[in-house]
Amino acid sequence: MPDTVSLKRSLSLPVISFYGIGTIIGAGIYVLIGEVGAAAGLSLPYAFLLAGVIAAFTALSYAELSSRFPVSAGSAAYIWKAWRRPWPAQVVGSLVAITGIVSAATIANGFTGYLGLFIELPHALAITLLVALLTLIALWGINESALTVTLVTLVEVAGLLFVIYVSHDAPPANAWREIFALPEWNALPGLLVGSFLAFYAFIGFEDMVNTAEEVKNPRKSLPRAILIAITVSTVLYMTVAALAVRILPVTQLGQSDAPLASMVTQAGYSPAFIGVISLFAVVNGALVQIIMASRLLYGMAVKNMAPAIFARLNARTRTPILATLLIGAVILAFALWLPLATLAKITSFIMLLVFCLVNAALLTIKNRREKPENAVICYPAWIPVLGFLSCLALMIFAVAS
Repeated sequence: MPDTVSLKRSLSLPVISFYGIGTIIGAGIYVLIGEVGAAAGLSLPYAFLLAGVIAAFTALSYAELSSRFPVSAGSAAYIWKAWRRPWPAQVVGSLVAITGIVSAATIANGFTGYLGLFIELPHALAITLLVALLTLIALWGINESALTVTLVTLVEVAGLLFVIYVSHDAPPANAWREIFALPEWNALPGLLVGSFLAFYAFIGFEDMVNTAEEVKNPRKSLPRAILIAITVSTVLYMTVAALAVRILPVTQLGQSDAPLASMVTQAGYSPAFIGVISLFAVVNGALVQIIMASRLLYGMAVKNMAPAIFARLNARTRTPILATLLIGAVILAFALWLPLATLAKITSFIMLLVFCLVNAALLTIKNRREKPENAVICYPAWIPVLGFLSCLALMIFAVAS
């Protein structure tokens, strides 16, 4: 039997909004922008815009579903509510948890590279210390964990604003009219490939719904927080992307292992500051994934979609101790032993599949014509339709290419 102790509702709209921004911003923009630029060329801002629009449709579906069903199991719970069969929900929940675990493991590997700029530690030791520390923070309590994420998110956003500030008057490599010219037909394949890669940078908003049982007034606050997080992230991404191809040749941007540091260097500043912030971004991303995966496992256990032992909460911290420890251990194992070079593409594909199913779930629920509660936020049916079709189209293109 699950414990009678309930999760603590302590997250306000500002905190959960910053938490959401933190789930989105991180390794994607700090590392992936160079690879997106290599694919999309001068259309880099459009690649992020297209990815953001595709993500926004699904984000609206998540916003409505989180308002209808403010529970911790997130995507798995929505699939269950739509089709009321355990196996689709279990599959979706497992896929989401796997992507979170693999992402965190990859981020942990990336941490050692950034750390090497300042201090040399054995690779395995650095990863072990990082994962252990972040698991302890996640065990500490959701309010403390979310506060940590919020503070680090402020640092991340400050880093992007710093890059924007130092880059805005740097010597240009490309003209604005070239950057914002509509892509020609022969550039569309590169733009779509870039959008598929850029989509990875938007993955994370769906993690927010896994804290639904810890949010104050979740039916109103959670949908608003999701939309705030998507909007802020898209604006920041597009601004940084536009400046990246403004001051760096596309070839140089695509070949850079630290593209934001390259931008700062090109602008005539030391890359040390943005290097430190990149470390914060990596740490933040890993912590968010640990919280997400552990809450998802907890929520699935409560719904009898995972072993009941993972539904146990600590009476003092009200956190799922065993679920968090298991997630931390698996992340550590993956980070130490698995090669994850193609993580971005694999994660994007899996999450696009999940998003297709979630949009289909919302359509199924809407078609029942059941009257929702008064406090539920409802969007037109064309929102999940476009969410489903756009995710499916990007998946098909990824397979075809």
